[in-house]
Amino acid sequence: MQPTHPFRVLRAKPLWIANGVITGVLALLFTVFYVGASIDPVDHMKELPVGLVNADRGAAAGGEQVNLGRQITESVKKSAASGDKIDWQVMDEKEMKDRIGQGKLFGALVVPGDFTSSVTALTGASATTAPARPTLTVLTNQSAGSVGSGLARTATTEAARNASLQVGRELTARNGSGSADLSTAARLLLADPAAVTVRDGHPLDSHSGLGLTAFYYALVLVVCGMLSANVISGQVDHALGYTHNDMGPRRLHRPLVRATRVQTLAVAGTLMAGLSVLMGTLVMVGAVGVMGMDASHLPLLWLFSVAAIAVSGIGALSLLAVFGTPGMLVVTLVFIGMAVPTAGATTPIEALPGFYRFLAEFEPLRQLTGGLRSILYYDAQADAGLTRAWVMMAAGLTAGVLFGFGVTNWYDRKGLDRIPAERKPEEAAVPV
Repeated sequence: MQPTHPFRVLRAKPLWIANGVITGVLALLFTVFYVGASIDPVDHMKELPVGLVNADRGAAAGGEQVNLGRQITESVKKSAASGDKIDWQVMDEKEMKDRIGQGKLFGALVVPGDFTSSVTALTGASATTAPARPTLTVLTNQSAGSVGSGLARTATTEAARNASLQVGRELTARNGSGSADLSTAARLLLADPAAVTVRDGHPLDSHSGLGLTAFYYALVLVVCGMLSANVISGQVDHALGYTHNDMGPRRLHRPLVRATRVQTLAVAGTLMAGLSVLMGTLVMVGAVGVMGMDASHLPLLWLFSVAAIAVSGIGALSLLAVFGTPGMLVVTLVFIGMAVPTAGATTPIEALPGFYRFLAEFEPLRQLTGGLRSILYYDAQADAGLTRAWVMMAAGLTAGVLFGFGVTNWYDRKGLDRIPAERKPEEAAVPV
């Protein structure tokens, strides 16, 4: 009798169908998550928070007190050009600086204190005088995300220029025939009185990856937890004798140690918690010590790194324990597929479609990125994302533990044994 050739399995339709469905669904889902989230951020943008500051002290003009800064801010707020895409938040300079320093604003428009006096000086300029042009300042905030900062910069600059033209039309109409006495340069400036300058509202160190080191550091932590969970799950199964372990050409196998699914998950979770200390330490040493990433609050960064890896890893272990072999696909979708596009690192949450905004509320990578931004960029301020990160990590750990141990305990009570019947005589008791 001729032995069956291994390649004959390629004739089996179930092999093609099962793998085709799995790989096809993965390809489609990753395309939807990655491309769909970033394909048109401007169209999807809604209520991007941008500060609006009027520091103008006003000035006397034509026998009355005038504050053109107030007109500028009112014009910007009422402008239909931005619709509901920009959430203009009126505040003073101190509050604006605080909120930019917490990553809660993607930018700001600032009307300076001498704006009215500088503008009204244009109407009093002689025919030979070249008056100085007053300036509106657009602040960016790259630490909150480069794309979000860029969107805020574009919208704010356009709003400032439109407001300048509106004020110019009002001044020209108010000045009437007096405009003829002005120099050509003064008349041109009167029609569009304000220059617009752009500067960084929250400068970062040069080793901050243009505001992306927090995201990539968080991604490393999640990947460490996710991949380590896969390794640990396999190694624990091998140590208990449930699976073989192929090391190159060698296949290793240990005597079977009978363990419930709950016990197996507990062993793997304990191993993950212990090894998270090692991994978190090495991640920080590699990023800060070897690569020179700008970072402060190093003890807090270390603690956060260890906790993030542990939570991600235990969550992944729970999914692997519940779903078995397909669990790694579920882990990949949860921790990478749905997480990266909703992390707010490149495209801001406010510029994502509604479904992705919903995912961003609980996806782990977004929470970790926010916490790391607080530690790395915002002096570890609690309300800059750090408190939310700790709370969501605690919630994620609780949910993962309850889900993992709850379902595996149900498997055990139902007698869904992992040990094949023909191997049960070889089993050993789990040492207590």
